[in-house]
This record gives sequence, C-alpha cells and structure tokens, in this order.
Amino acid sequence: MEANHGKLLVYAPNLASCRKRLKLIKAAAEKTARKLNLGLEIVAFKGVETPIYVYYKDGAEEPVPLYCDKNGEQSPEQVCRALRSMMFVLSFHPKYAALRRIRKAIIRFS
Repeated sequence: MEANHGKLLVYAPNLASCRKRLKLIKAAAEKTARKLNLGLEIVAFKGVETPIYVYYKDGAEEPVPLYCDKNGEQSPEQVCRALRSMMFVLSFHPKYAALRRIRKAIIRFS
C-alpha cells in the first residue's frame, strides 16, 4: 500500500553478509514510514556487496537519496534521525509538495 505522501525505498544487496545491517536499516525505515504515513518497499540487488541506500519516492518523480549506510555502525535511532533530517530539508523544495504537507509531523517525529 503506497501512502499519498510517497514511499521509502530501501535498496540493499541480497547477501547474507549484509543481513544484520539491512535488519537495522529496515527497522528504522519501517518506523519512519509508519509514523509519517509513507509506503515502504525493499529492493534487493543480486551479487555485489554495496552500501544500503534509502530513497524517497513520490509518485512519478525520480527517487531521491536520503541515507547511505557504508559502514553499518549506526543505531536505528541515528538512521531515523538521518532520514527525518533529509526529509525535512526536502520538504522545502517545491518538487516535494507531499513532504511539505507533512512537515509538522516530520518535525514532531523523533
């Protein structure tokens, strides 16, 4: 179910070595999506080990990156904070009107 405010896309390699990092980032993305009434989609890469990325997508617009997990040493709270900060900044861009409508919820969410 895609909410009318857009959705978060989590891009991750489909490798056993990344499962722990993916679990942490997925939990943070799920919490963020639930609190802000956003959709969530996990997109798996095959093969190479790459960082895990979280993007924001609204309708037909190109997804915009919000977060990149290079080293996997962040807590779920730090990931949520990073997602929230980037979404707050994007809420001022005219291209992301859906985020502008939920700006107050983004600020309140912690």
